[in-house]
Amino acid sequence: MNNHSTQQHPLGTRFGAASRAEEVAEGIDCSGTLAIITGGASGLGLETARVLASKGAHVIVPARDEGAAAKVLAEVPSAQVMPLDLMDNASIDAFAAAILARREPLHLLVLSAGIMAPPLFRDVKGHEGQFATNHLGHFRLVCRLWPALVAARGARVVVLSSRGHMLSDIDFDDIDYHHRPYDRMQAYGQSKTANSLFAVALDARGRQDGVRAFAVHPGSILGNLAKHFTREDIRAFGAIHPDGSAVVDPQRDLKNVQQGAATTVWCATAPELDGQGGVYCEDCDIAVVEPELLRGVRPYAIDPARAERLWVLSARWEGVDIPGK
Repeated sequence: MNNHSTQQHPLGTRFGAASRAEEVAEGIDCSGTLAIITGGASGLGLETARVLASKGAHVIVPARDEGAAAKVLAEVPSAQVMPLDLMDNASIDAFAAAILARREPLHLLVLSAGIMAPPLFRDVKGHEGQFATNHLGHFRLVCRLWPALVAARGARVVVLSSRGHMLSDIDFDDIDYHHRPYDRMQAYGQSKTANSLFAVALDARGRQDGVRAFAVHPGSILGNLAKHFTREDIRAFGAIHPDGSAVVDPQRDLKNVQQGAATTVWCATAPELDGQGGVYCEDCDIAVVEPELLRGVRPYAIDPARAERLWVLSARWEGVDIPGK
C-alpha cells in the first residue's frame, strides 16, 4: 500500500451529506487569509466565496467576464474580481503575475471552475476542451502561483473533481480524442479523474513546503454546469420535479448549492485535515475507496503512479512546472 491509499479513509466527522457550507464554517476564523476561487461568480464557487468572505477571508475571483462577475459578487463586499481565461495561457500568466506582484501569501486556492459535457471543442494546441479547461488551465495556474502558496506556510489547494470520475480513467494513449470517437460524458469523466490525480501529485510535491491538496466531489447540483443537457436528460437523472424545480435529496447525492459547497469549505478550513492531503473527499469527510458502487472514489483516481504520469505529461504540454521540483 502507498501512503496515499492508506490516508484515504473516512475520519468520521460530525457533518454529512445534508450539511451546509455555513454549518461547516461555524467557529472558523479566516481573518488575514487570502483565498482565490476560480468559478467563484456562480453556483458552488459563489457560495464558497460568500462563506469564506463571511469568515474574514479576502476573496479574489478570477473571471472571463469581469463585469458580469462583479455584479454577482456585489453581495460579497470583500470579494475582488480579476480577469482570467483558463483557456488562454497568456491570461493565466498575467493573472498569476498580478497576484505575485502583491507579495502576499496565498492561503487558499479553490479550483472550482469547470465545464461539463459540451460538444467537442479544442484549445489552440488541439487539446480536448474539457480536459484543457478543467485540468490543464488549473495545472498552469497552480504552477504559476506556487511562490505565493509556499509563502503561506500552510496553504491548501482544493480541486473540484466529481463522482463523474467514475465514467472514465485517463486514456493516456488518446487523451484528446484524436483517434477514438468523442463521448462528451466520457471526456467529462476523464477530466474529473485528472482533477483527482492532480490533487494527489500536487500534494506529494507540496507537503514539504506546507502546501496540501484535496480533491472534492461536491454532490450533484442542478446549475450552470448542466447547461449542455436537455430537460429530458435531467429528468432521466431524477433530478427535477414535474414542475421543473430541482430535487434536493442529499442521501441520493442531489444537493442544493449550500450543501454542495460544504465539502469544499470543509477541505479549505477543517482543523482535522491539518497534516492530511492527497485525498478525495465527499459529504464533508474523506471518502472511502470503492471500486464498483456509486460512492467514494475509484482506486485509479488516487493512484500515485497515474498521478505522476499525468503531472509529467501536463508539465510537458504546458511548458511549466513547480519551481525547483
